[in-house]
Amino acid sequence: MGDSSASYIHMVQHLIEKCLIFRMSKEECMEALSKYADIKPVITSTVWNELEKENKEFFEAYAQSQNKDDKMSEEETSQMIQKMISENSAKDSDD
Repeated sequence: MGDSSASYIHMVQHLIEKCLIFRMSKEECMEALSKYADIKPVITSTVWNELEKENKEFFEAYAQSQNKDDKMSEEETSQMIQKMISENSAKDSDD
């Protein structure tokens, strides 16, 4: 796999981790990254599934916590994703 592919997957992983911080479900994360970062849902889903395999205990606990409250609004999600993308772009240009 090329450097750019690995970099892209790493970026998707980073964005998924941010979605997790904001307590988004897999479906919400797929939708948000598709809508705001132009990442195909199948890519988000594949990376998410690999993260789940590598971190079973975390995702089991995360799934239980998802049954609770504190969901973000559409506008908050948009602002958060746009900020993550701009931060990631700035970081990549520094490298």
